[in-house]
Amino acid sequence: MEFTGQIELIWEQTKVPLVVPVLKVLVVLCLAMSVMLFIERVYMGIVIVFVQLFRRKPEKMYKWEPMKDDVELGNLGYPMVLVQIPMYNEKEVYQLSIGAACGLSWPADRVIIQVLDDSTDPAIKTLVQVECQRWASKGINIKYEIRDNRNGYKAGALKEGMKHSYVKQCDYVAIFDADFQPEPHFLTRTIPFLVNNPQLGLVQARWKF
Repeated sequence: MEFTGQIELIWEQTKVPLVVPVLKVLVVLCLAMSVMLFIERVYMGIVIVFVQLFRRKPEKMYKWEPMKDDVELGNLGYPMVLVQIPMYNEKEVYQLSIGAACGLSWPADRVIIQVLDDSTDPAIKTLVQVECQRWASKGINIKYEIRDNRNGYKAGALKEGMKHSYVKQCDYVAIFDADFQPEPHFLTRTIPFLVNNPQLGLVQARWKF
């Protein structure tokens, strides 16, 4: 009991000069951080409002005109587009991504769908190849390509895909990851930026989940 009483006495004598100042410092720090967070939120709010009011949309910064059918040229008026889809054991999404690419609104004879399959699972390789054959039977110009290594991974597959002879006839390249599902109008919205603005080398679109 005497020992416990001594501990309580020591605590009573030290808590005011030691603990209270520490608590005061912590309170001040918390208040400072709260003020900083408030200022940050106000700043971000101002930036967002400014961007929404004064941002320059791509259509205003660069020339953009929709692709038009040419009576004399026919589909030749459309540039040839290569669509690359690198894959690696994409069992869950391969059908969706290939289907979305094959459903792009672009003349069928002016687009090549290139499926670059680096899958290591033979069963998945077969599934992807069969899916490509299914779309090919519908008249889609789709190429199923594999290689004997995985050098450079997906970037390496894209580079290797550019070495095929049929790629030389393509004017532009569109790249979609294996889990991308582009909207049908993707090419009709992006290609005109490249066609009408020769100084542009790349068009990047928003990726929505």
